Amino acid sequence: MANLETPNAIAHSFNLRLIRPLTDFLHRQAGAGLLLVAAAGVAMIWANSPWSDSYVDLWGVEAAIGIGDFELHLTLREWVNDGAMALFFLVVGLEIKRELTEGELRNPRQAALPIIGAFGGMIVPALVFTLLNLGGDGQDGWGIPMATDIAIVLGVVALLGNRAPSWLKLFLLALAIVDDIGAILVIAIFYSEGVSFGWLAVAVVALAAAVVLRPMVTWMGAYVILGCLCWLALHEAHIHPTLAGVAFGMIAPITPHRSSDVIDADELARNPTVDNAVRVFRQVRSSVSTVEWLEHRLHAYSAFLVVPIFALANAGIRVPADEFADAFSSEVTWGVILGLTLGKTVGISAFTLAAVAVGIGKLPIGVTPRYVVGAGALGGIGFTVSLLVAELAFGDAAVGTDARLGVLVASVAAAAVGAGIMIPGRVLDDRSMDEHTIVPGEVEELAPTPGEPTTVRWVADDRSGFADSGSKID
Repeated sequence: MANLETPNAIAHSFNLRLIRPLTDFLHRQAGAGLLLVAAAGVAMIWANSPWSDSYVDLWGVEAAIGIGDFELHLTLREWVNDGAMALFFLVVGLEIKRELTEGELRNPRQAALPIIGAFGGMIVPALVFTLLNLGGDGQDGWGIPMATDIAIVLGVVALLGNRAPSWLKLFLLALAIVDDIGAILVIAIFYSEGVSFGWLAVAVVALAAAVVLRPMVTWMGAYVILGCLCWLALHEAHIHPTLAGVAFGMIAPITPHRSSDVIDADELARNPTVDNAVRVFRQVRSSVSTVEWLEHRLHAYSAFLVVPIFALANAGIRVPADEFADAFSSEVTWGVILGLTLGKTVGISAFTLAAVAVGIGKLPIGVTPRYVVGAGALGGIGFTVSLLVAELAFGDAAVGTDARLGVLVASVAAAAVGAGIMIPGRVLDDRSMDEHTIVPGEVEELAPTPGEPTTVRWVADDRSGFADSGSKID
């Protein structure tokens, strides 16, 4: 019988930490969601305090960068929304690339339910908003209630503990990825005006150069330079420059430069010198794909720095007490609130359950329609991207304030409703989110060929509804 060691045990024996993209992503997102809520709360209190003028003055400060005769002037809020958020969208692009190639969206049958649910969660909210605002000053804001903020959603799910099945985390993650793709397309197509095709050509050339250099150049600085050029060109082309982050994330290589089989950790254990340590480090680094490495390194900065600063800069909506009633009588405010609460709940749950009914997909054992409706309600937490679309659609106009207020109110209501649906009962969750989990009774030893090492296959548990087909080690 083979002596089995899990990857975690092997990692501990060498004092290493495994890069587990899905696990790390979910755990960080959950914590980041709580920080995001705190930053939004600070912004709201600050903007409605006696020091509200300082809030407006701070984010209105202009900062410029220039090369020769060229200068780019933006306010501090614009540097956050257009510049720092490019890092957020770079991580989004990396996550989309990984999910499409190795994650939950690579298998059409597994991906069917979240994809269909995401379409319902985009179409129905947009229709609800349009019905309330057609022909009015706010009709351009139909894209606001289409988004789902996965950071806050996973924060809420984390607080629910074992009252929410593991399937819910994966379903909402995959759904949010599709939502992100939809939001990116909406921003690129409908919220970019007066496009300068000369500058757009520069952006395309920068992206094409990165694609051409990808097999030959591993120096990350080259891609940072090309990414900054692409960002600047999109900004000057009057296309939202954060799309540069998505584009460069999507072209990042998903295949490692070398196999993990060449890592000689035994030599390092026998001869622990600095030279051997550096050599093994380089071997380990090149055995991990650029997508996973960048996501692992950048996600913390995006989730715990960029997004909370974005919330601090954009969630500070000043609504004087005497104008509060007027804000809640606005069709824009109610369009956003009903779109994110009613529209998302109905759209996601109805489309998903309809797909199950016609046999396109199936729910895991123990997951009842109640959890699907709860997932739909939680999908109404639209915070980050919804605020960004509101800024693009309305800018500093009065209806923009109404829209942002609607996003905040709807996100709180969606979290409360979704949690309320989930709380009754508990889910006996016997599978962690670790890709390396071994389910008892599902380890099989394959008969070895004479002279060959014993092969052990780890069969993934399929009770989550999104399990991998399995992997094997020799």
